[in-house]
Amino acid sequence: MPSKRLSLWSLAAGLCALAAPGVAQQIAPLPRPAPLDAPVLQLDDLLANSARQSPQIIEALARTRAADAKRLTAEGAFDTVFSAEGGSRLVGYYGGTYADAKLARPLENWGGQIYGGYRASSGRFPIYEDKNYTNEFGEIRAGAVFSLLRDRMIDDRRFGRVTTDADRAVADAERQMVAIGVQRKALDAYLNWVASGERLKVYRHLLDLAQERQRGLDRAYRAGLRPRIVLTENDQMVLRRQTMVVQSEQAMAAAANALSLYWRDSEGNPTIPRREQLPASLPDPVVTAIPHDLQRPDLLVAELKTRLVQDRLALDRNALLPRLDLNMEVARDIGDIGPGGASRSGNDVRFGIKFSVPLEQRTARGKLMQTQAELDANQTRARWLDEQIRAEVDGIAIAFDAATQLIALSQQEKQRADTMAVAERRRFEMGASDLFLVNTREEAAASVALNLLDGHLKRLASSADLAASSGNAAALGL
Repeated sequence: MPSKRLSLWSLAAGLCALAAPGVAQQIAPLPRPAPLDAPVLQLDDLLANSARQSPQIIEALARTRAADAKRLTAEGAFDTVFSAEGGSRLVGYYGGTYADAKLARPLENWGGQIYGGYRASSGRFPIYEDKNYTNEFGEIRAGAVFSLLRDRMIDDRRFGRVTTDADRAVADAERQMVAIGVQRKALDAYLNWVASGERLKVYRHLLDLAQERQRGLDRAYRAGLRPRIVLTENDQMVLRRQTMVVQSEQAMAAAANALSLYWRDSEGNPTIPRREQLPASLPDPVVTAIPHDLQRPDLLVAELKTRLVQDRLALDRNALLPRLDLNMEVARDIGDIGPGGASRSGNDVRFGIKFSVPLEQRTARGKLMQTQAELDANQTRARWLDEQIRAEVDGIAIAFDAATQLIALSQQEKQRADTMAVAERRRFEMGASDLFLVNTREEAAASVALNLLDGHLKRLASSADLAASSGNAAALGL
């Protein structure tokens, strides 16, 4: 008896070891960041770097991985379960020993389970423990339980998996929203940096004109052709324009510092772009037309939440159904007839049903009414969100078209202002004009150039808003 008892427990331990396989997950590393040593910092390089290195995007990716882990947790409801039990009477009239091991795997589509098991016993048992008897080499069995009404189409386990799938999709959509917001800010910072360089060019051109004129006036004064006051007046203008240049340089340094939040090295540290990396001009608009299909992540989130409520509505309707379970099992004892007698020999086929239903169903009906009301609210909210987004996109498109028209007008105005400034300088050199008119013409031309630059910035900002509002991730480097 002791040797047989040991072999039974060894069998149970072996089945337990086979039923617990290890599970491992590998998390893919983030892509390598864009290089920082390019001679010119292009918009595509910045957006690519920001998409991979921005802390907000990395944080959102971490939340997505957490949602993946919750999905794995929900799958645990369908894990194969191993169970074992045994016992022995150490002292007393009866000296029976038994061991029972069972493997059960839930069914995903019928709300039940399939199972198989093995049990063996030795010795004698009292009549009220007669079920413990087996033949010499034990009993093997296999069976299945099916839900015919309640839990057949959906149950808490399957709804838990649906919920985690929705949570995973929502986390990914929220990651996209964060990424679009970050890229939109990165684009603003880049445009501000490039525009500050363009403004500096305008003010330096003004300063160069004044300094060149100062040298000419100095030669004319030494030759006795110009009075001293004209030289002083122009010197005052040089100082004023030098102040504008210094202020522009400070603005460009501040813009480069702000841009460093989105331009990072391989370790994720902010890197201030060098002045030599300024591009020659502003970039082209990232988009120029409204897409046919909006890919807004918040619209996707609203749709996902509506679908989840619809699935919960199906679960609540499932709770109204009566429970009708079907159980089938086949068992067979192996070996010579044991102490329990010949009744264990041959195949043993069992069939059974189980039925239950709450008579009033107040809990199920109350949950169903709550979920239906929530579904109506979600559908109304999703429709309002869609209308709001479309109105927002249409408004941005109007602003984009208006900026395009204003740029065309500003370009014509700039051509005329430049022509007037050149003509006034020639008149001044010929003695037909004064310094006040020359400075006025030059500053008017510079003001028009700055207005044209602002028009380009507004058009680019509208283009970026259009990409972000329509959910165009590709245009934002995602």
